[in-house]
Amino acid sequence: MNTHVQGRGRALARLLFRLFAALGCCAGGVAHGGTTLVAHYGISMIDVPFGQIVWTVDIGERSYRASARGKASGPLSVLVKGDGSVVARGAMDHGRPIPETYTSSITDDDGLASVGMTLDHGTVDALQVTAPPPPDDLMLVREADRHGVSDPLSAMLIAAPPGQDVLAPQSCNRVLAIFDGQRRYDLVLSYLRRDRLTVKRGYVGPVLVCRLTLQPISGYRAKSLLIKYVAGRKDMELWFAPLGGAQIMAPVRILMPTIIGTLEIAADQFDVTSTPDAPAEPPKELKP
Repeated sequence: MNTHVQGRGRALARLLFRLFAALGCCAGGVAHGGTTLVAHYGISMIDVPFGQIVWTVDIGERSYRASARGKASGPLSVLVKGDGSVVARGAMDHGRPIPETYTSSITDDDGLASVGMTLDHGTVDALQVTAPPPPDDLMLVREADRHGVSDPLSAMLIAAPPGQDVLAPQSCNRVLAIFDGQRRYDLVLSYLRRDRLTVKRGYVGPVLVCRLTLQPISGYRAKSLLIKYVAGRKDMELWFAPLGGAQIMAPVRILMPTIIGTLEIAADQFDVTSTPDAPAEPPKELKP
């Protein structure tokens, strides 16, 4: 592999780690009287691991919580250095998550970035960001970009109306408006197919496969070739599995072809429990 391709591959891997680690790297406590998801994901490129994510979501009758840990590891971690923690909390409104607070601390080759954010029915009403100086060509986040949004974790918990199959095709057909405190982007989902999936630990059954398209809005470098490369692609897939007793689905697999091979984020543990006294087995620890 020549130096030019290696450089692009390294930069792409860093971008993907920041984007997709935000989609679901979580670990938390045990829900009482609700539903708990405990999951562990591996991140790989051309079947070679370079990262891992731990995700636990606790959903109660009136509130939910998701907290996060993720890190780069494995042979391809030379392409991307990073680790992070993320926490999201909110209320449940007729079975639908309504985000209220979001915090993140992510370290990569650019340095440490910390975010603290509160939301009120989709509007950011308080934001504190500590991060390295932005590049000169950064597309600034506008006031309008802070309205009608969700945090990255809450957005991935997609609810279906009562009586509707959460894996119905219409669950795919939506736009997820996301703001992570630094970047505003849309994830456009559209129905591809239903499939079946066997996870090594936990879930075996039907999944909903959605086409995933990234639409950057602000908080990105205007001249970034990588953003232009990823944005608008029609070949990314986001797979969802149901969360047992809740009318909610959550990501179980992400696929994205890249210039150096297919990037995959796939669950090897996806345990869902719905009883207050029988929590799922704790997720595997993040390995060095």
